[in-house]
Amino acid sequence: MVDLKAWLEDMTLNMIVRMVAGKRYFGGGSASSEDTEEARQCKKAIAKFFHLIGIFTVSDAFPTLTWFDLQGHEKEMKKTGRELDVILERWIENHRQQRKVTEKNENNDSDFIDVMLSLAEQGKLSHLQYDASTSIKSTCLALILGGSDTTASTLTWAIALLLNNKEMLKKAQDEIDLHVGTDRNVEDSDIENLVYLQAIIKETLRLYPAGPLLGPREALEDCTVAGYNVSRGTRLIVNVWKIQRDPKVYMEPNEFRPERFITGEAKVFDVRGKNFELIPFGSGRRSCPGSSLALQVLHLGLARFLHSFEVKTVLDSPVDMSESPGLTIPKATPLEVLISPRLEKQLFV
Repeated sequence: MVDLKAWLEDMTLNMIVRMVAGKRYFGGGSASSEDTEEARQCKKAIAKFFHLIGIFTVSDAFPTLTWFDLQGHEKEMKKTGRELDVILERWIENHRQQRKVTEKNENNDSDFIDVMLSLAEQGKLSHLQYDASTSIKSTCLALILGGSDTTASTLTWAIALLLNNKEMLKKAQDEIDLHVGTDRNVEDSDIENLVYLQAIIKETLRLYPAGPLLGPREALEDCTVAGYNVSRGTRLIVNVWKIQRDPKVYMEPNEFRPERFITGEAKVFDVRGKNFELIPFGSGRRSCPGSSLALQVLHLGLARFLHSFEVKTVLDSPVDMSESPGLTIPKATPLEVLISPRLEKQLFV
């Protein structure tokens, strides 16, 4: 039995950390005991961060109480921030040391930290408000926080939804087998042919957007929206979860129906923000900058998993779809499943 939720969290964290710092935390047998412990600390700190940023605090309703930190959340957030800062500082220092011993005529830009250090050495970060190290750490942290937990959460919900709709699970696997076969793995180039799989991802993002509330915006001028007067300077928060379950737009809005994006009126909806009825990544200039990467990982990750494994719950029982409070609608309970290979052994090497 596999806790798929934990496995997907490890996979997405591993992916983003390899891009940012060139480190492999999980899999392949290459991770040292030090890296394994660092991975545990990093996962714990990220989980704590998302928990703290999504919970209600008394000072949210009564700002005058902010100084008292009655629930201890501010203290806990500062502690979590320090833990993440220590890890990031270690990464940057290791990269600086490695660059010193590498031949100058070699290309050192093997990951994102190397690229940022190169920009700093060329003086291209000097215009920023903070020093180079702080700017690099904050940018790396934004990539990790924005690209790990959110993607894992969406993949978890997608598989949970399919397990509760077995005919749709089989339909997705049949589509992959038809276009890919069983003698090779799914590649990026195959995704455009997997129409039903794309619809599954869209429907999952509709029901469980990674960010149910978009980041705060501000009205730039006085305006009227749906009869409500909105003054200039008003802080605005978009409720994506509500918009994407609007019964005026979606028939049976709380039901998992990927077909709505193939044959229904919603088939023209673009997931990148061109249609305000479907904005899991926001829209406009302030939309999620990592949407392209997220969609690539979601499509290829789900396609490869469904292609490679048969999956079912213990005793074929329904999946508990309870949600946890938080910034990213995490699944409240583990996703414990039984998996078995669908492909030949050599394709897993």
